[in-house]
Amino acid sequence: MATQYVVDTHALVWFLEGNPRLGTKAKALLEDPTSVLIVPIIVVAEACWIIEHGRTSIPSVSDFLKTVDADPRVTVVALDRAILDKALTLQAIGEMHDRLIIATALFLQAHGETVTVLTKDTNICDVGVVPTIW
Repeated sequence: MATQYVVDTHALVWFLEGNPRLGTKAKALLEDPTSVLIVPIIVVAEACWIIEHGRTSIPSVSDFLKTVDADPRVTVVALDRAILDKALTLQAIGEMHDRLIIATALFLQAHGETVTVLTKDTNICDVGVVPTIW
């Protein structure tokens, strides 16, 4: 079974804007036409907020959403009660947004999927509950 890549906010935004701060391994996976990309809805929401506040070179929220929606490799995963419940157990991760991203990965793992999170966030990497790549 192919690995699915859960994409965090920095990875998604930096990839779409061509930011050189994107890790080389994450960039290669995001460029790979065969990658299966999982984007938690909290990542979409955070990216929209960043765009609205002019903290990225992505021109508009509309452009961003069209790009995400048009990529056949992307599955946006909704926030539901099971993911929230899992997030609430991840107290070693200080940010709720990060907990929700990792909870999404853990939810997929619990359903038999092989997942890796594309993130630079030390808050996530240091906890080590899921594999990460940057």
